[in-house]
Amino acid sequence: MPNQNLTLIAFLLDRSGSMQSIKSDVIGGFDAFLTEQRAGEGECRVTLAQFDNEYEVVYHAVPVDEVPPLELNPRNSTALLDSMGKLITNTAAEIAALEEDDKPGSVIVAIMTDGLENASHEWSRPAIKSLVEQQTNEFGWEFLYMGADQDAVEVGRDLGVRPEQAVTYGRGKSREAMAAMSGNVRGYRTAKMVDAAAAMPEFTADQRSELSEE
Repeated sequence: MPNQNLTLIAFLLDRSGSMQSIKSDVIGGFDAFLTEQRAGEGECRVTLAQFDNEYEVVYHAVPVDEVPPLELNPRNSTALLDSMGKLITNTAAEIAALEEDDKPGSVIVAIMTDGLENASHEWSRPAIKSLVEQQTNEFGWEFLYMGADQDAVEVGRDLGVRPEQAVTYGRGKSREAMAAMSGNVRGYRTAKMVDAAAAMPEFTADQRSELSEE
């Protein structure tokens, strides 16, 4: 069976041009996220992919203690659908190729963006929704969606992300959004070591209220 002490976090981070205004907050928030995960129980590996109108894997399944500081250079447009499709299908294929004991017991896909889809060519919204729902329902993956300048719950729903796992954040609250997500992820990792059926904590009403403030 999969290794219940091992979590894989696949993080998809927007680097389109509009992220420039919140670049420092995103970098600080992401580094704080890594610090909290390093303090968590169990083993954790991290994949980071960044996207604009192009998709780039920055590092792949690296032990959280070895993850380097984030570098973010915003540019260009937002191919969210294509990037989600690549990250999810590539991660699924990589896990499928592992020996059973080496497969992570928990897989978390976290998506952070400040803009709406405007540049994808390969994947449609219905196809992404179907893919996300398949990985959630058949393989127990958890998906988190953090979106600024949009109704992230509705956008996430159209992408197959459960409403309780999507949150809208104000542009000035990207660091706080990372912190809220990080706490939920750490709590989930701890719970999974005790109960394999544990679910990702929901974003609470208090978290949503705090993140919506500018």
